[in-house]
Amino acid sequence: MANSTPMPLKKFCWKGLDRLGAKKKGTILALTEVEVRNQLSLQHIRVSKITRHRISVWTKMTNKVTRRDTTLFTRQLATLLNTRVPVVHAIKLISQSHSKAEMKSALNQLVLQIESGVPLAHAMRTSSAHFDRFYVDMVATGESSGNIAAALDRLATYREKDEALQAKIVKAMLYPSMVLIVSIAVTYLMLTNVIPEFESMFRGFNANLPWFTTLVLDLSDWSQTYGLLVIVSLSLSVASLKLICTKSERAMLYISKLLVKVPIIGELIGKASIAKFCRTLATSFSSGVPILAGIHASANTTDNSYYQYAILSIHTSVAAGTPIHLAMRNTRAFPELVLQMVMIGEETGKLDDMLNRIALVYEADVDSTVDNLGKIIEPFIIVVLGAIIGGLVIAMYLPIFNLMSVIG
Repeated sequence: MANSTPMPLKKFCWKGLDRLGAKKKGTILALTEVEVRNQLSLQHIRVSKITRHRISVWTKMTNKVTRRDTTLFTRQLATLLNTRVPVVHAIKLISQSHSKAEMKSALNQLVLQIESGVPLAHAMRTSSAHFDRFYVDMVATGESSGNIAAALDRLATYREKDEALQAKIVKAMLYPSMVLIVSIAVTYLMLTNVIPEFESMFRGFNANLPWFTTLVLDLSDWSQTYGLLVIVSLSLSVASLKLICTKSERAMLYISKLLVKVPIIGELIGKASIAKFCRTLATSFSSGVPILAGIHASANTTDNSYYQYAILSIHTSVAAGTPIHLAMRNTRAFPELVLQMVMIGEETGKLDDMLNRIALVYEADVDSTVDNLGKIIEPFIIVVLGAIIGGLVIAMYLPIFNLMSVIG
C-alpha cells in the first residue's frame, strides 16, 4: 500500500567526476538518494560524495504536489495514451516538463517500477501517496479491461469536476469570512486607538456626556483592558476545538452535524457532499469498480464527517444485502428526490446514469447558491458595518454637537 503521507523532499549536494575526469558538483532536489544517483548516472557522472540537507520552508512550499497537480498529470497522461504514446514514455515526457521537484521524483519512481515489470496501478499504489485508493482502483480497472486511457480520461474528468465544486464552496465561505475578520479588526482598532483620543478631549468639557457616548467609552475601556485577552482566548479555543476534532471522531461527527444544520451554509455543504458522493459512485460504477469498493471510495472522498459516517453505514447495509436506496434512506441524510432517483436507477439498471444526473442537479444548485449567497450577504454586511462604524462615529460627535448648541 502507499504511504499515508508523501515522503519529504530533500536537497542532495553531490561531488563527482564527468566522463573526461573533470571535477563537478551541484545540488538536486529529490525524495531519495537512489534517484539522485540514477540522474547523475544518466549524465555520466561518477559520484564521489553525496550529502543530504533539509530544504527551506519556501522551497518545500513551491515544490509541494497539490491535488491540482495530480489532476493535471492524469489529464496529460490520458491525452498522451489516447495518441498511442507508450506509458513509460508518456510519464517521462510529463516528468521532464514539470516544474515541481516533488512531482518529478514521484513520476521517476513510477517509471522505475513500471520498467521493472510492475503494473501501472500497483506502481502508483506504492510510489506515491498522491494516488489514493480510488485513483488506483480506477487505473487497475482500466488495466484489466485493456483501456487505461479511457479510465484515466474518466478519472481526470471526475477530479476536474470535483475540484470545481470544491472551489465553489471555498468561494462561498471566503467572502463572508474575510469581511467578518476585517470588520472585527476595524472595530477593535477604533475602540482601542481612535476613541481614547476623543475621551481625553471630552474630559476638558466638564459636562455630562450623552448616554450613548458614555456606553461607547465604557466599551472602549473594556476593549483596552480585556480585548487582547478575549482574542487570544478565542484563538486558543478554536485551536483546541480543532485539535479535539482531529483526535476524536465523535467530536468531529458532532461538529459536522451542527455545521450541516446552519442555515444557508449547512444547505450548501449538504448539497456539495451529496453531489460528490453521487459523482464518485457513478464514476466508479461506470468504470467497472465493484459497487462496495465504489461506496467506500465515496466515503473517503467526502469532506464532511456526518456524510462520511452516513456513507459508511450505506456500505455496511449494502454488504448485508440491502438495496442502495433503502440503505441511503436509513441514514436520513439524503432528500427524497435523491432516494427516488437512486431507486429508479437500481430498478432500470441505469444506476450510474441516475447518479450522474443527481450530481449534475446538485452541482448546479451549489453553483446557484454560491452566486446568490454573495448577493444576499453583501447588503446585510454593508448594513451591519455601516451600523457599527456609523454608531461609533455618532457616539463620538454627539458631545461636540451638544457643545456647539450650548455655545450657540
